[in-house]
Amino acid sequence: MYQNKVTLIGFLGSNPEVRSNNNRSFTTLSLATKSSYKKDDKYISHTEWHRCVVFGKLSEFAKTLTKGAHIQVEGELRSREYDSKKTDTKQRIWEIRVNSILKLDRAEKSVPEDQEYEDVSQEDTAA
Repeated sequence: MYQNKVTLIGFLGSNPEVRSNNNRSFTTLSLATKSSYKKDDKYISHTEWHRCVVFGKLSEFAKTLTKGAHIQVEGELRSREYDSKKTDTKQRIWEIRVNSILKLDRAEKSVPEDQEYEDVSQEDTAA
């Protein structure tokens, strides 16, 4: 049995980029995850950046996300090679081929907090 499944939870570092290759449109996401560890009684924080590639109908949803969005992605880890024009050598890149996205941002309140407070205070004075 084989399994190649990745689940990441993090924040988008930039707005999604819509690209096309061979008449096929896709969206790329730059996702940041953080971890920390303790060294000499100090916490050391590390941010890891992940390139996520989204195809198909899910790509349409992915392009509506914005920088700073808190999301969970699931997919498989893939590597591919390309010819670098800068170094004139083959380069290997690792990316997540996404098959599900869950937006973790909290929904905005329908009534501003100030408005809620005013409504409550008016009810208290009426009683």
